Amino acid sequence: MFEAAARDDETEARLPGIRPDERAALTAQELADAVREIYMPISADGGRLLYNLVRATKPTSVVEFGTSYGISTLHLAAAVRDNGTGRVVTTEMSRSKAASARETFAATGLDDVITVLEGDALRTLADLRQPVDFLFLDGWKNLCLPVLRLLEPHIAPGTLVVADDVDLPDLGPYLDHVRDTANGYHSVTFPVEDGLEISCRL
Repeated sequence: MFEAAARDDETEARLPGIRPDERAALTAQELADAVREIYMPISADGGRLLYNLVRATKPTSVVEFGTSYGISTLHLAAAVRDNGTGRVVTTEMSRSKAASARETFAATGLDDVITVLEGDALRTLADLRQPVDFLFLDGWKNLCLPVLRLLEPHIAPGTLVVADDVDLPDLGPYLDHVRDTANGYHSVTFPVEDGLEISCRL
């Protein structure tokens, strides 16, 4: 999967172009459909870090915003399986990506610890009633803060919240939020690929 993801730039080049001024006018669903062939994965080192964080914290409920083709989900689910407890609830807006991810989860034998919520995460996660013991945010960057705020009532003190791609400008409002301790987080940037922001709920 990482080999396929390494060709993301080639894949994007042959897709119908979306100019920067057009992106702003697209809905999250339209943008997800436009880039449905692009993997947009976490890095290999980022995946290993996620695995270690989940192994160390032993969360019962892991929530992921943004499955794509499921590379990060596999790292989270492998850690849950190796811990011997817990489940991963993940979200994906693209129907074709969600279908492909489900096939991969079944092929790896991790599908029994993964629940895929298909559609707009702000809607699918609104029905979540369980505590969030570990949160990974890797969907559209401008939606990371709204998703966090949606889930904050379910996030207990000591819970880790991790976001990918700190270098992307759209993540700015989220980073401003978690880097201000007045908002109830202690945050540190981990320098791997495009950067992971690891925040502890205070």
